[in-house]
Amino acid sequence: MESFRFAEPYALPSWPFVPPPELNGGTAHHPIVIVGGGLSGLTLACDLAVRGIRSVLLDEDDTVGVRGASSRGICYAQKSLEIFERLGIYERIAAKGITWSFGKTFSGEEEVYSFNLKTDSCSVQPPFINLQQFYIEWFLVERILELGLTDLRWKSRLTHIAPREDGATLQVETPAGAYALEAGYVVDATGANSPIRTQLDLPAHASRSTDRWCISDVRFKKPLPIERWTWVDAPFNEGRGVWQHLMGDGVWRMDYQMPDDCDVAEISKPEVAGARLREQLGPDVEFEFVWIGPYGYRDHLLERFRHGRVFFIGDAAHVVSPFGARGGNTGIQDAANLAWKFALVLQGRADASLLDSYDAERRPAAEKNLEVTSRSARFLAPRSNAEHLMRNAVVALAKRHAFARGLVNTGRMSVANDYPPAPRLPEGSRTVQNVALRAPGGARTTLAQLLREGTHGIVLWRAPSAVDAEAMSTALAGLPVRLVALGGNSGLPAFEVAEAELAHLDLCAPGSLLLVRPDGYRAARLAAPTPAAVAAAVRNAFALH
Repeated sequence: MESFRFAEPYALPSWPFVPPPELNGGTAHHPIVIVGGGLSGLTLACDLAVRGIRSVLLDEDDTVGVRGASSRGICYAQKSLEIFERLGIYERIAAKGITWSFGKTFSGEEEVYSFNLKTDSCSVQPPFINLQQFYIEWFLVERILELGLTDLRWKSRLTHIAPREDGATLQVETPAGAYALEAGYVVDATGANSPIRTQLDLPAHASRSTDRWCISDVRFKKPLPIERWTWVDAPFNEGRGVWQHLMGDGVWRMDYQMPDDCDVAEISKPEVAGARLREQLGPDVEFEFVWIGPYGYRDHLLERFRHGRVFFIGDAAHVVSPFGARGGNTGIQDAANLAWKFALVLQGRADASLLDSYDAERRPAAEKNLEVTSRSARFLAPRSNAEHLMRNAVVALAKRHAFARGLVNTGRMSVANDYPPAPRLPEGSRTVQNVALRAPGGARTTLAQLLREGTHGIVLWRAPSAVDAEAMSTALAGLPVRLVALGGNSGLPAFEVAEAELAHLDLCAPGSLLLVRPDGYRAARLAAPTPAAVAAAVRNAFALH
């Protein structure tokens, strides 16, 4: 029997357990306690720290990721990358990860569909970077430590939560004993198997798919394009689906769809996984395994993401199938949505009702992601003869007709969700990409960089006059916004923006104005702004006192 080589396990960092002061007696009060140190919890802690807000983060482990494994999330979408740019870790991610925008879909040996995600993008960040999840978490921890405002408590397991009208009491178990702490707000970022959700008896309406997959993370010497390739019915996988794309450290992620009734231990054996690779890459290819493992996914969705002073983010609030990278990215974006709202409320600048907008915005986003990924799952794993026939017909048509190619659904890639109309967003909202802004002297900045320090929005105004600019500056004085001109000679801080970026911002017409929230979402667009109307839009969007 052939012997298969495994790479050395990743040497993940670890951080020391530090006994908290509560172990010496008494119960301290903390404005925000985050439970869970995964992607969403660490992003929230980092975002709060960037805004000058202290928090406590509890995590059961003393490291990031899963020891020895490079699996879990790997695809980070443009909106998430823009958030990381604002948080100060994007350059590390870009240097370590694999940037890509192009993908192909195959049926058998024939290409039936391709896409270039960069076509409609005007962001400084690329559509996607692939990188093992533990690296993202690692970079976040180091950035949090650098900022110095977060009490990271490792080896600290939440054992009980008792919500109150003004917060919650948490019981925590540590290697040095148990203690209690008081929180003004609690954020559950503990993942799909949330103990908080269980203790509060909150139904998540979970469903488990019978669709089975096996991951093989491998290094090999055969050169392949840095693209996302998907097979609907791969001849080298008994006519089932396969994904193939590259991540950091020269490791390829190969996902193989398995029979519904497969033996999960059998499909994960090195000799079985190795035979699949030989079928795909050729009998003589040299490779080494980094990780092999089966998975079956489930989805769930909480009815509400806020329960009094307890908020749910990431997989604790919603889980979707993995198609299109809408899981981890959505959790990152949950955190970015909530952080600036916490900051304004805790600083006493905004009414606490602003926090209600988190559920009003992020739950519809999760619903949409669940709808999109469920359709992908049904396409990749049809559940009836009729669905099989429909998929086969779509694939056959796509080989010959352009109109059918868009129907080939192997995972609609993650995008920043639009928000429906709500009290804080009367017209709804969509993301504003991280466009490049050029100062008159030629220096370049970006929208994310303008949003980086403190908690404020940006008012982008197309070529205002000096007289109008003075009146607007007076009206917005003291409000948490920065007033910026795009073109013109108004005396305001001014930048030049390319035509494509102006079109994306919907600011081609002179005098038009766009209010951008601290999380890079559109709060209001005014074609003929007046100082009073803009000030009112800011006050409403930010729930200002």
